[in-house]
Amino acid sequence: MNIFNLLLPTRRGVGAVMKGCRATCYSFFHSSPETTVEVQSQEQEVVIAMGSNVGDRLCNFNEALQLMKKLGVNITRHGCLYETEPAYVTDQPRFLNSAVRGVTKLGPHELLGVLKKIEKDMGRTNGIRYGPRPIDLDILFYGRFSIHSDTLTVPHERIWERPFVVAPLLDLLGSFVESDTVACWHSLSQQHNGLFETWEKLGGESLIGKEGMKRVLPIGNLLWDWSLKTSVMGILNLTPDSFSDGGKFQSVEAAVSQVRLMISEGADMIDIGAQSTRPMATKISAEKELERLIPVLEAVLTMPEMEGKLVSVDTFYSKVASEAVGKGAHIVNDVSAGQLDPDMYKVVAGLKAPYVAMHMRGDPSTMQNEENLQYDDVCKQVASELYSKVRDAELSGIPAWRIIIDPGIGFSKKAEHNLDILLGLPAIRRHIAMKSLAASHAPILIGPSRKRFLGEICNRPSADERDPATIASITAGVLGGANIVRVHNVRDNLDAVKLCDSMLTRRKSLA
Repeated sequence: MNIFNLLLPTRRGVGAVMKGCRATCYSFFHSSPETTVEVQSQEQEVVIAMGSNVGDRLCNFNEALQLMKKLGVNITRHGCLYETEPAYVTDQPRFLNSAVRGVTKLGPHELLGVLKKIEKDMGRTNGIRYGPRPIDLDILFYGRFSIHSDTLTVPHERIWERPFVVAPLLDLLGSFVESDTVACWHSLSQQHNGLFETWEKLGGESLIGKEGMKRVLPIGNLLWDWSLKTSVMGILNLTPDSFSDGGKFQSVEAAVSQVRLMISEGADMIDIGAQSTRPMATKISAEKELERLIPVLEAVLTMPEMEGKLVSVDTFYSKVASEAVGKGAHIVNDVSAGQLDPDMYKVVAGLKAPYVAMHMRGDPSTMQNEENLQYDDVCKQVASELYSKVRDAELSGIPAWRIIIDPGIGFSKKAEHNLDILLGLPAIRRHIAMKSLAASHAPILIGPSRKRFLGEICNRPSADERDPATIASITAGVLGGANIVRVHNVRDNLDAVKLCDSMLTRRKSLA
């Protein structure tokens, strides 16, 4: 989906905001590094670009983020993660690129000194300009100031020609101009529609997914480009009381057999849950959940068939998430988006694992209460409430480039709400994009499989009779932009996904 094309017609006010801003936000420094300026005495919002193509690139990013925080830069937002071909000097490895937004009390030259120290401490040397480096940190914006000195130019002089800089820079913003500082950053682009227009002139979203620039999500040692195809996540419930298959896979042998079947049918991921989250389910302890989960997880991870496949753990307990990832699970899938365990964000941030944040009001025992089913505009409200959780997760140290979002079909929703969500995935992305383009680009996971609303609509009281309706809902979701589908019946839903992907590819080729 080309979010920028969708948003440009609605930004009629951006040019006017920036026109007024030009007279008020520019403060130019023609100075030396020794010059002391008033900005050192107050906190300033900054944008810093990141690049790496030597060693473990993602590990380099993580180390640089930790050092920035330690040395006086409080990171508040992260762009998406991009794998890009090298520019200028092309005979070198591919880069990882992103950008972060933060606040600091460091003056501009102090900040430059801190970033140069981080680069040096991480092994960067004075080699070829634009050549290989373990970490590259550039100041893109510093508050509402334009800076020119012998050692520092802000905005960075080559921003406007570099898609690998502009893309993650835009990720740090929303389509709505949220502050005077952001308006000034747009104004510095010298384009009527600000940085959005700069990005469009470089090629915009048409650049993403091509060989030269891929938006990726890190999973273990893999950089996952979710634009290549829709992924199928097979469901493995280890509970005695799940609504569809409760009690069927409680033994290790039965669970392994079911995983083997789903993998043979084409599943890309297996989502293992040991706690029922059906409506009115009774919550069990983290210890009981681990007792069910760990023997199966260990057995599944040793299966030869699992090579190249991913394992997700479905839990709202941080303790379970920590133990499961420690054993080898790749993804944490939290139906509560951190609501049911105050330690979840902090723990997942430390695990450095992808995090699925799902929309739900209340908990499984209260989510279908009348007060949790009240919506005026379900897509708009789900987007707003879900982004609030994503924002909290990011402030707790989970970068946007590790987050997957799930609108929570069947959780705190009536049948009509679930239909609106299936039809409204593009609207959910647009509403999130108003506040964060990075979050709006996140992979979307949907899980309508065999749920009650399908039975109500199709008059199928038994969950295992709802596979045809599931296929129809999965089809609608994929055509609307879903990137991961969580299903019980892998074989038949995979056929639907393949057809949808082919239709979307055909549509793109005709555009």
